[in-house]
Amino acid sequence: MPHGTVSQIIPADCEAVFDLIHDYERRLTWDTLLSAAGLADGHSRADVGATTVCVGRRSLGGLALKTVYVAFDRPRLAAVRMVNSPPFFGRWAASICHEKLGQDQSKIIYTWTFTARPRWLAWLLEPVMDRVFHWETRMRLASLRDYFEQARNQQQSVVDAAG
Repeated sequence: MPHGTVSQIIPADCEAVFDLIHDYERRLTWDTLLSAAGLADGHSRADVGATTVCVGRRSLGGLALKTVYVAFDRPRLAAVRMVNSPPFFGRWAASICHEKLGQDQSKIIYTWTFTARPRWLAWLLEPVMDRVFHWETRMRLASLRDYFEQARNQQQSVVDAAG
């Protein structure tokens, strides 16, 4: 069963990063993997038991993963598991851990595991899917970092202009 981890230093505190990641109205402002994202089944905010639907970019097949939050401990940890059956995925789950590194700096650690289907093709699909997921996760966490860097630079520009 493929399992991977990607981490990134973010120039913001854990609370701000956690809140942005789980704010589905702002998700597409930074998430390079997705073409659509939202809460589902009448849920209005992320929390344990809330369901989401995230749709990958068209270039990645536009697959929709419906997930349910199985852990939600702001600002430290959130975890989801897939509850639908999109093509090529038998099982999928992920967690996002946040570590405080100092004032206005934190580390995000994204961990996932999955199985491919059909099982008889897993030997071929899983290594390819895992490489794509590593690549895409590095890109999306870098985009998250860039989002906070731009916000920090804009805030500094306002301070400099006022001073």
